[in-house]
Amino acid sequence: MIKMYTTTWCPDCTATKRALTSKGLDFEEINIEQDDKAAEYVMSVNGGRRSVPTLVSGDVAHSLSGFRPQKLDAFLAEAGL
Repeated sequence: MIKMYTTTWCPDCTATKRALTSKGLDFEEINIEQDDKAAEYVMSVNGGRRSVPTLVSGDVAHSLSGFRPQKLDAFLAEAGL
């Protein structure tokens, strides 16, 4: 399952959720505003930035900030999904 790190105010998060749903992919949403450890994790995989949405599957983590379908497709391909 894909873990998706988000915030409540992020338009790229909304676009990513729509794209994942349209592809029939399940995901677990984790709000980094409500979970300090999640925020720390996001910063650890994004060079110290609280970049959302960040998608994680296995050991593959990508920020989709500045969402484009091509970014999602690249993440899915690398994650083998």
